[in-house]
Amino acid sequence: MYAEVDVFISNYTLVDPDIYQLWIEGYTSATEAVSMLKQKGAAQIMGAPLELIVSDVLDHYRTYSMLERLLALPTKLSEQPSFQLEPQSRSLLIEKYYALDDYVAREILGKKLSSRYRKDLDEVAEKTGVRIKSCRRQFDNVKRIFKIVEDMPGSVTNNIKTNFLLSDDLARKYAAIVFIACLRFETTKRKLQYLNFGDFFECSQAIMTFWTYTYQHSGPEYYDTEMDKEFLLDLRELRCLLDKEKEIKHLVSIRLKPTLLERSYQELDANFRSYWRSIITIACSLHRTRELKCLFLELSERLIEPWRLNNWLLDQVKAFLPALTQSVLDLEVSRDQEIRCLWDRYMQVISTCLIRMYHI
Repeated sequence: MYAEVDVFISNYTLVDPDIYQLWIEGYTSATEAVSMLKQKGAAQIMGAPLELIVSDVLDHYRTYSMLERLLALPTKLSEQPSFQLEPQSRSLLIEKYYALDDYVAREILGKKLSSRYRKDLDEVAEKTGVRIKSCRRQFDNVKRIFKIVEDMPGSVTNNIKTNFLLSDDLARKYAAIVFIACLRFETTKRKLQYLNFGDFFECSQAIMTFWTYTYQHSGPEYYDTEMDKEFLLDLRELRCLLDKEKEIKHLVSIRLKPTLLERSYQELDANFRSYWRSIITIACSLHRTRELKCLFLELSERLIEPWRLNNWLLDQVKAFLPALTQSVLDLEVSRDQEIRCLWDRYMQVISTCLIRMYHI
């Protein structure tokens, strides 16, 4: 008598999230990885012999190393026959492989994505506390994404999501880095070192939304990595507001006097002209490439530093900017609608940047 046995053989590749995370973080030694698993209390190592655990980790590491070349083009991952991956495992592999550490991203921001800089990532690793292998992975991913999407028309975030299958949040992070690199914004000066990646991320999102061609145009032929040059040129028209300083100061004072301490109100009254002229001067110079590149530096030197010296609180900044914006919108000026539209579009970005950049 022979028994009939049904046999099913599967070659699905198993992805252990804990081990994969350690590989992503740059732990190259299996023994070191096992030690970290123990610290994290990973269930799979409870009661198992050390040699068996190390062997299992090494096996996973070999698999991830072979998968790495495929992760360079995530859209090909589902088409290749070598590794059978479930959709959730495929998503996990891609999202974690392209994960960005904000400290590392801040160091990469504004740097030339060259092989020469890649060799200096040891300094980034030492400064951020992130392992060198992880720093290199993140740098290579940024460089790869930048090369593929920099000249693509349309939304850079959508292009990244389409080509690299990343989540919306992660794609937007890469989009900010690509945008700052394309426009060559200055982010590395000593006076800007206090700003973190989140600060530049929020600022770049505002600029991409309000100051690029996609603000008033839609369609694949428009880029949100290309500034609206006509808008930047038109900002020079805001110079006419300099003649309305007294009226604007009066309207701002009416709005803020009930909420400000007497000392803060007196300081604003004494220095309003300086703040007002700085905001208008920045607007009128943005059509020049050099001034646009130095936007963050200009905001820091002309407004943030004086506010700090005069002991402004963040709440005061948050109150002043909307009051100023609305006061101009309420003002009667020649060519009312044109000036109001320019001013509102300009201040949408300036307010976001100044509030985000103002660290006490």
